[in-house]
Amino acid sequence: MTDPGGIHVRLTIQLLLALVAIHTATATLHAARPDRPNIVVILTDDQGWGDLSVTGNTNLSTPNIDQLAGQGATLDRFYVAPVCSPTRAAFLTGRYAPRGGVYSTSAGGERLALGETTIAEVFKSAGYATGCFGKWHNGSQWPYHPNARGFDTFYGMPSGHWAQYFDWWVEHNGKHVDFKGYLADALTDKAIEFMTEHRDQPFFCYVPYNIPHAPMQVPDRFYKRFDGKKLDMHNRDPEKENDDFTRAALAMCENIDWNVGRMVSALDKLDLSKNTIIVYFSDNGPNSWRWNGDMRGRKGSTDEGGVRSPCFIRWSGRIASNTQIKHNAGAIDLLPTLADLAGVPVKTNKPLDGKSVAPLLLSGGKADWPDRMIYSTWGGRIAVRTDQFMLDHKGKLYDLHTDPGQRNDIAKKHPDVADKLREAAKQYRQNVVSKLVRKPAPFPVGYRQFPVTYLPARDGVEHGTIQRSNRYPNSSFFEHWTSTDDSITWDLDVHAAGEYEAIVHYTCRPQDVGCKITLAMGDARLGATIDEAFDPPLVGPADDRTKRPESYAKRFKPLSLGRFKLPAGQGTMTLSADKIAGDEAIDVGGITLRLITD
Repeated sequence: MTDPGGIHVRLTIQLLLALVAIHTATATLHAARPDRPNIVVILTDDQGWGDLSVTGNTNLSTPNIDQLAGQGATLDRFYVAPVCSPTRAAFLTGRYAPRGGVYSTSAGGERLALGETTIAEVFKSAGYATGCFGKWHNGSQWPYHPNARGFDTFYGMPSGHWAQYFDWWVEHNGKHVDFKGYLADALTDKAIEFMTEHRDQPFFCYVPYNIPHAPMQVPDRFYKRFDGKKLDMHNRDPEKENDDFTRAALAMCENIDWNVGRMVSALDKLDLSKNTIIVYFSDNGPNSWRWNGDMRGRKGSTDEGGVRSPCFIRWSGRIASNTQIKHNAGAIDLLPTLADLAGVPVKTNKPLDGKSVAPLLLSGGKADWPDRMIYSTWGGRIAVRTDQFMLDHKGKLYDLHTDPGQRNDIAKKHPDVADKLREAAKQYRQNVVSKLVRKPAPFPVGYRQFPVTYLPARDGVEHGTIQRSNRYPNSSFFEHWTSTDDSITWDLDVHAAGEYEAIVHYTCRPQDVGCKITLAMGDARLGATIDEAFDPPLVGPADDRTKRPESYAKRFKPLSLGRFKLPAGQGTMTLSADKIAGDEAIDVGGITLRLITD
């Protein structure tokens, strides 16, 4: 005879036991998560190795960054790429930038290949909240956008150069939003908000500042100390130095230091400092000729001055204070190192070029460490470094222990070393650099996850008399549209067929009102007459401390052209003028395409 009541009791007990087991496992998991270290990575833009008081520059004072260095480890021979986007790609992937398809800083050449796994994806898969606050510079449109590359939150500039640092706009998870005050301060505010919001779970917070990259804009409270100041230390070739530019750059570096101090204080107040790893480094050498420890070269160079970066890593209680790492390391090492320190598995189907330097960090620099080669490349130039030697792109050999300024070629004195490094450079060129495709793929639009795609002037091509506002594409706009034979084109890859709203971002002088424009792609066409003038002044000159080489900024008015249907696939979108009512048509800041249906 069965016992339905007994069966019910047994099933109830089993269910309770299962629920207890699930609860226990969940509780154990959540109890362990706070023990994982938080990660804060601070990356500065165009700050040289010598732009800190901790490296010996008496022209400025950076006490907060100096303290970070003193409380943790200094990677004395830390190497990045000669320019912005390749360094960011190397940091994100643990691989040399050419492997990730990065060959330029704009017009599509800055995009990180979609097959690459990023450090944000690695930490997100381990349960970390991930945020990026600042200059991304590895692809603006989805799926190159930071929100598609592992970052839950993005607040900043998806492209490279940004044309205005005061009271302007940035992007927040795909939407344009205005900020008040100074951009670096706003980025810091958002980073602190992110850390505060996620204080009860591990977080990965990436803060790639936009300074001291030009335009040379900095608040008065930082600049007034440098205005007209006599500089005590100069570049090794002082005749090349622009003292006004240097003063502005150093003031911007002091602003960075202040903001670093704000983040460290926030971690202290949140009681997170002991369980947070902080990394500080720069993306390339200085953006002008200024003091840099007698090193040769600056931004854009594969010499020491172009690629040697400050790098400090603090983890209170785990990395001993004043640890000095003399072995070479680089941006490629940060992904495997941080994952190693945090106990996070690196799941990628591509081999890393970087190597975890955690054994060196945790041993006070005393771990056994084999010599290795680190490569620098840009503009067809390749340099190779070991712990002691450097072979430059001309085949000259230098002893970095005794001659960091690269003044004495010792290739004839050490022919075996020179030959070995020349062969290594040759192999790197054949196996890595030569496989890089230097042709940008069409710009992607029409993803359900990110239905609004902004196509800035940077990504377009001008035809006829139309000109860019500056030869540097980033943050430029199109102007001088004087003929109906002129046009602007964007090469696109439409992911999803469907109906799209098209918006042109324009300015138009009162005397030019009445021009007619057409946007077309294949058989789809939209037309509009510009019947409202919008002619704001250029923004930037009033805030610049020195004359800039890049484009000034300008506000653009959005005008919906209506909706059209686009098929999936690749094609060229063309903006043309059917009528020019005055001397010119319109200036164009970009086009927005919004997927309505698919």
